[in-house]
Amino acid sequence: MANPATLNATAASFDAVSDRVGSGPRGRKPRRTLSSRNIMLYGTLFFAAVYYLVPLYVMVVTSLKGMPEIRLGNIFSPPMEITFEPWVKAWAEACTGLNCDGLSRGFWNSVRITIPSTIVSIIIASVNGYALANWKFKGSEIFFTILIVGAFIPYQVMIYPIVIVLREMGIYGTLTGLVIVHTIFGMPILTLLFRNYFVSLPEELFKAARIDGAGFWQIYGRIMLPMSLPIFVVAMILQITGIWNDFLFGVVFTRPEYYPMTVQLNNIVNSVQGVKEYNVNMAATLLTGLVPLIVYFVSGRLFVRGIAAGAVKG
Repeated sequence: MANPATLNATAASFDAVSDRVGSGPRGRKPRRTLSSRNIMLYGTLFFAAVYYLVPLYVMVVTSLKGMPEIRLGNIFSPPMEITFEPWVKAWAEACTGLNCDGLSRGFWNSVRITIPSTIVSIIIASVNGYALANWKFKGSEIFFTILIVGAFIPYQVMIYPIVIVLREMGIYGTLTGLVIVHTIFGMPILTLLFRNYFVSLPEELFKAARIDGAGFWQIYGRIMLPMSLPIFVVAMILQITGIWNDFLFGVVFTRPEYYPMTVQLNNIVNSVQGVKEYNVNMAATLLTGLVPLIVYFVSGRLFVRGIAAGAVKG
């Protein structure tokens, strides 16, 4: 039979707990939704969104208007009569110098430049980053330092020497030469990203594979690659965006028939012949920026995962 003193102590403890529970929740009060901090935070985000969305809105509505409506001067009003003629003209009829075939030729040139440059630079940089992270060799730190320094050298400083090298190789003014240039200039920063990502992976996986007898390429292909999808997406987005939006290399290292889309866009917008067709210019600008936007929207979540998983960690 239970001791009466024990029962009394238990009852007293139960009453004390009941009193605390009955007195309501304890702890810090929840923050008000309309606090000054939230108002400032969301207000700043709202104005930042407006700052970037208003120009995009103006571009879209202008590209869907005819020239008589544009001459009325109200750039913010939606089109009274939607027309896709400016888009058709920007793609297939606008003059980009001596040729009047629109952006279509430049689009396919950009595709032929971007795809091999992105694939080759990512493959080489991933192997470099993997080797620098897991296979230390004599002079590896010096090699890594040289790559990092190369990532921050201004492009303009190296243009003339590269022109001479490409000319001596016989590929100046060709798409092959431009692909090589983009591949080389993309490798330093991509090597840094891959190296930092592979360093962040558990070292035990690498050691266990080495104990099991796996070699350099077996570990890379069977262990590192399956775990590296986020950082590959980061590298792909960076390369596609940088190469597709490039103007300087495209105008310096190629001939007019091989101009990428950005160079042809510049020729359309800065044309001084005839009437200034703002709707065609806006449509051409949107067409040029469409590919990077699609890439971001499709793989944006993996991009964030790759950044969070070690892309910017030292």
